[in-house]
Amino acid sequence: MSIDIVFLGYPGLALLDLAGPLGVLHAIPGARVQVVAKERKPFAADTGLEIVAGSAYAEVRRADVLCVPGGAGQLELMEDHPTLEWLRAVAEGARYVTSVCTGSFLLGAAGLLQGYRATTHWASLPLLASYGAIPVEERVVLDRNRLTGAGVTAGMDLALRLAELLSSRSVAEAIQLGLEYDPAPPFQSGHPRTAHPAVVEQVRKRFATRIARRTEQARRHLAAPAGS
Repeated sequence: MSIDIVFLGYPGLALLDLAGPLGVLHAIPGARVQVVAKERKPFAADTGLEIVAGSAYAEVRRADVLCVPGGAGQLELMEDHPTLEWLRAVAEGARYVTSVCTGSFLLGAAGLLQGYRATTHWASLPLLASYGAIPVEERVVLDRNRLTGAGVTAGMDLALRLAELLSSRSVAEAIQLGLEYDPAPPFQSGHPRTAHPAVVEQVRKRFATRIARRTEQARRHLAAPAGS
């Protein structure tokens, strides 16, 4: 049995948000994975690497799994009506609706996290509440058929959890072993709870402009008339 998995593609997405989960999910037996963007033409990820979407929005209106990566480019799509409409259309019939990092804000802007527990990158987590979500400080959060991951590298954990849900634990474990996903980071600096305060402050400053824009978008969303 085939499993259609689509990733939203857009300029400025975080490459690891896409490549990490894709590397896991394409190994699920029967998986058919593709990147779908507004237009079928190359776009640059955050690293500058160009990605070519396999299909455009108009060509794909359903999937078993919808995956939405985050990245700075997410900010530009928050009020992009064709993107939000496409997300709603695909999510309607999907078995699982998922996001990595700040991709959750696109789900939120599309009205797909209302009343759902969800997570995102630690620096933006509280803002999820502006979109009707219930922010949860966990690496991967599953609520009914919504599966959201925290920052960037959490996409691998999310994808392995999804592999189990779509297939079996043994399949997910085999994929993990094949990838030798056995994290042993050289520094205990992957989250504010363990990072040195000076490092946390440094990263907050680096993200300050992005967070300010995301905060303003959340404010406008809350102020918008219902149903707009």
